[in-house]
Amino acid sequence: MGRLQGTPVFDPAGDQIGRVRDVVAGLRLTRRPNVHGFVVEVQPRRRVFLPITRVRRIEAGAVVFTGRLNMRRFEQRATETLVIGEMLDLVVTYDDRRMTVYDVAMEEVRPSTWEITKIALHRGRRRDLRIVDWDEVSGFDTLQKDQGAAGLISAFESLRAADMASALHGLPSKRRIEIAGALSDERLADVLEELPPDDQIGIVGTLEPERAAVVLEEMGPDDAADLLHDLPQEQAARLLALMEPEEAAPVRRLLTYPVDSAGGVMTSEPVILPPTSTVAEALAHIRQQDLTPAVAAQVYVTRPPTETPTGTYLGVSHFQRLLREPPSTILGGVLDPSIDPIKPEFTLREVTSYLANYNLVAAPVVDEFGRLVGAVTVDDVLDHLLPEDWREGADHDV
Repeated sequence: MGRLQGTPVFDPAGDQIGRVRDVVAGLRLTRRPNVHGFVVEVQPRRRVFLPITRVRRIEAGAVVFTGRLNMRRFEQRATETLVIGEMLDLVVTYDDRRMTVYDVAMEEVRPSTWEITKIALHRGRRRDLRIVDWDEVSGFDTLQKDQGAAGLISAFESLRAADMASALHGLPSKRRIEIAGALSDERLADVLEELPPDDQIGIVGTLEPERAAVVLEEMGPDDAADLLHDLPQEQAARLLALMEPEEAAPVRRLLTYPVDSAGGVMTSEPVILPPTSTVAEALAHIRQQDLTPAVAAQVYVTRPPTETPTGTYLGVSHFQRLLREPPSTILGGVLDPSIDPIKPEFTLREVTSYLANYNLVAAPVVDEFGRLVGAVTVDDVLDHLLPEDWREGADHDV
């Protein structure tokens, strides 16, 4: 069932309405568990329940259902288990040996009636899998202090950070913490940036301070500053002290600005080049895979140094303009003279109006000394204007 994670779900008309995030089963210890249905994520990041009785077919790359989908938010019952989120990585007993659950399989035993029938087990090396009947395995009723996370991480491996964050948010706190602890520092940083503040605080609080500091270093300075702002002051100060000085410096600067100002929401790492760089060099920089579309939409041109706070800010060159110019063109000659920078003290309302008036996805932020200190992107603004629980989806039912 691990391969069902992320599978598109289609309605009777053939329109995709969401993706599978988990499988819900009723755990019956004396016989094979019934599959109740799927947890389906629909936009905006709402997890709803699709009963198995409405599933018309399951095939490679698609789950197709019939009827209507109830948009009420999914709530797990006490008698239910999440197959992907809670069963993978359990240590169970087979043939008097302790083995780890790698995956499970379900089968349609009667029309519209599915049961979990097979278990894939391993003993430390996933290449040595053994597939056995459900009836041959015991131990699913045991609460385990440390369940492990390798199988679940494998199921989540292909997900984007935002989708993995959504999947983690829907898991019990114990599993969420186990998986976060097993992720690489870089992957955990990407996922933390997409989680609600309460989940961020809960996960960071379980990490060793030294590791938490490393994860903060892997996050964007603006996201790290937001997280530190939400932590207790003493804990935030300790983590800042543990960070490498060059990584902590931009975060410390961002923390000096009010959270509802341009300085408080900006990124301190936009694409910055000197005026002597060429269009070819600029295009090479914005091709970097780890840049968001909003950050990659334009290049900021300043006098050296080109790390914030920079030398004198000279102007901005938009991606579309760069595409129209010969690669050898000097950046200093293709600046947009119509875009005035904004000040760090601008309120979010002022920043929003500025972006809307000029139809921009990002804007330069320049201090009183004429230095570029960062850039505000439209996704930064939206992130702070929306309600704190926006990542959990809307609260009303459709």
